Amino acid sequence: MASVIEAYRDEKGNLHHEASSAIIADIAAALGRVGDEGGLTEGVARLILEKRAAIEKAFGDLDRLEGNSLTVIDVSDHLRVQSLSA
Repeated sequence: MASVIEAYRDEKGNLHHEASSAIIADIAAALGRVGDEGGLTEGVARLILEKRAAIEKAFGDLDRLEGNSLTVIDVSDHLRVQSLSA
């Protein structure tokens, strides 16, 4: 008898039993071939998913730093301006 199952589809249309498996497949596809014959790609994709919080924090930091790049103050200039006005 037919039954309903829950499955997850990756970007290529392949079905997976777990959401994380579909995401790993998508990350692996985005990475392309890593290592000889692409043997490291899935492992690297799995690490990226496992280290997601740290990676997202790093990208958030990068976005914040690049977004505020126009307001960076050169400390040496700032100190010189303060000493001139004092």
